[in-house]
Amino acid sequence: MKGLCNYILFSLSVLIACGQQAQTNNAQSLFAGHYDVNKPQKVFNMPKELDEISGITFHPKTSNIIYAEQDEEGKVFVYDLNDGSVRKIKFAGKGDYEDIQLLNNYIVMLRSDGALYTFPFNDMNAEETDNTKEFRHILPGGEYEGLYADNPASKLYVLCKSCKEKQDKTTTVYILSMDNNGNVKLESNATINVKAIAEKAGLKKLNFRSSALTKTQDANEWFILSSVNKLIVRTSADFTVKETYKLEASLYNQPEGIALDAANNLYISNEKGNSQSATIIKIPYRR
Repeated sequence: MKGLCNYILFSLSVLIACGQQAQTNNAQSLFAGHYDVNKPQKVFNMPKELDEISGITFHPKTSNIIYAEQDEEGKVFVYDLNDGSVRKIKFAGKGDYEDIQLLNNYIVMLRSDGALYTFPFNDMNAEETDNTKEFRHILPGGEYEGLYADNPASKLYVLCKSCKEKQDKTTTVYILSMDNNGNVKLESNATINVKAIAEKAGLKKLNFRSSALTKTQDANEWFILSSVNKLIVRTSADFTVKETYKLEASLYNQPEGIALDAANNLYISNEKGNSQSATIIKIPYRR
């Protein structure tokens, strides 16, 4: 009888522990409480000309058109999510372009060496623009991949992938302003604690290599993407690390771009790499 009671008690403790573990796993399954990034709603296969797709963005008022670039040509690609059509506009010569944003009715492009390019959004109706402005040597030497435009504040945030700081300690975010004529200037910077990212990810050490970033307007939080680390990091508005989420490598072959549409749905772009095609993955916003 005593053996039976012990067995029952043991079984109950196992069930309780499993239930608690299931609750924990279930609670952690939705990134930031709204996005199950490893269970997308739809995967869009990109045409061959976007094999090297990197940054992506939306116009603040639309959810069906993605503006993208690829890291070999000085062109902006306009991709229609509804019918898969693509058109493009040339803004500069060949180069390693990494991200794209819209600010103050200007397209803003980031090159990997930190150079920035702007041209009027109205020029997107043409095949080529001759109104491009180039801004070099504004940012310190380094490798850059992430760009975000805060339209209400007329600010640009540029995230360094590899700069002078030790990559296992901090990552720098540079904050720039842009006037109504598409001119940019450096204003300040902020840092992200990489040790805090490693701690949240359950790692002793992490050489963080950021690829892109976007900001939620409702919660005023940052989502920071790292292709090399296969991570999304959620931070507060001042870049205090809150949470990390591991991306499934089978789904996210080479995640390079991240954006939110007008309905708060999350999109992540993947270069082709060793996959059949480049993709844009849609993760629906869940209340």
